[in-house]
Amino acid sequence: MSNVVADFRSDTVTRPTPAMRRAMAEAPVGDDVFSDDPTVNELQNRVAALFDKEAALFFPSGTMANQTALRCHTVPGDEVLVEADAHLVHYELAGAAVHSGAQLRYVPSARGIVEAATVAELIRPTSPFLPPTRLIWLENTHNEGGGTVIPISALHEVKALAERSSLRLHLDGARIWNAAAASGVSFRDYGNACDSLMVSLSKGLCCPVGSLLVGDAAFISRARRERKRFGGGMRQVGVLAACGLVALAETLPRLAEDHRVARRLAEGLAEISGIDLDLDTVQTNIVRAHLSHPRGSTEALADALRDRGFLMLPLGHRKLRFVTHRDVSAAAADGLVQAIRDVIGSW
Repeated sequence: MSNVVADFRSDTVTRPTPAMRRAMAEAPVGDDVFSDDPTVNELQNRVAALFDKEAALFFPSGTMANQTALRCHTVPGDEVLVEADAHLVHYELAGAAVHSGAQLRYVPSARGIVEAATVAELIRPTSPFLPPTRLIWLENTHNEGGGTVIPISALHEVKALAERSSLRLHLDGARIWNAAAASGVSFRDYGNACDSLMVSLSKGLCCPVGSLLVGDAAFISRARRERKRFGGGMRQVGVLAACGLVALAETLPRLAEDHRVARRLAEGLAEISGIDLDLDTVQTNIVRAHLSHPRGSTEALADALRDRGFLMLPLGHRKLRFVTHRDVSAAAADGLVQAIRDVIGSW
C-alpha cells in the first residue's frame, strides 16, 4: 500500500518510533518464563505502580490478557455481567465460552457507560437453578461507543456494588491511556476503581506488540500460570518490553494531540451532506459516523478513499469509524474530509 496518504482504520496501525527501535536493539534481556528478564520486570513494575497495584504481567496481546483475567476470576459455569457492546462480546471469538466455560449476561448502557443500579438488578440470587454471578466486566474507553470515557464516579459506584456483592470487577483498559488524557483522572484512581485491569501498548502508544494485566500479587501469580497454559510464555521478550518503557515516556504524554485531530476531523465530517455525526460523542481518538446518503454505501466510500490514499474502516452498510493516532496529522484529517466530500459529491 505504497500510495497510502494516511491510515485511519485503527490506532493499531501505528509503527514503533525511532527511540523504540533503538531500545529494542539495546535492551538487556533474560528468560521471562523464569521471571529474569530485567526489561520486562522493569516495565511490569512501572505499570503496576502507575495503577497502584501490586503486580503486572506482560502479554503478547490484549485479548490473551483479557482471556487470562477471565480464567483467573471465574470457574466454568460462572456468569459474567459484561457491558453489552464490549470487546469481550464482539471481538474475542467467544473466548469466554471456549476458554473459561463462562456465561455472559449483557448489561445495557449508554455508549458504554453503565449504571450501578442496572448492574445490581442483574446479579443473580443464590439458587440451585441459576448460574452464580462472579464478575463484572467494563471497558474504558469504550470502542463501540466511539471512544467514550466512563466517568470515574460511575466506575467507583460499580466497584462499590461489586464489593458489597462479593464480586470482582475487571476493566478492559486497552485505551485507558486515552481516557486519562481526556478526563484528567489519574491512573492510580482508575486502578483503585477495579480489581484487575488490562492495558494495551500497541494502540495509541505505538508499540509493535504488547499488553499488560495488572492486579494484586496473588491474581498475577495465577495469571502467570494461565498465560503459560495459553501459550503466552515468552523468553527474551525484553526486546519488546523495551518499547513499552519508551512509550510511557515518549508517546503517552502526546495522546491529547490525537484527540485534537479527532475533533478536527469530526467537525469537518459533520459539515458534509450525507454524513450524520454527533459531535458530543467524540471524546478521544475515535470518530464514528453514519452514512445517510441514499445512493452510497460505506464499502463504496472505503474503496473510493483507498484510491485516493486514505484508509478507513466501514462497519456495516451505514456505519463508519475513523481512528486518529501518532501517524496521522491534522493536515491528513483535512485531506480525508475533502476526499469524502468529493466522493459523496460524485454520487
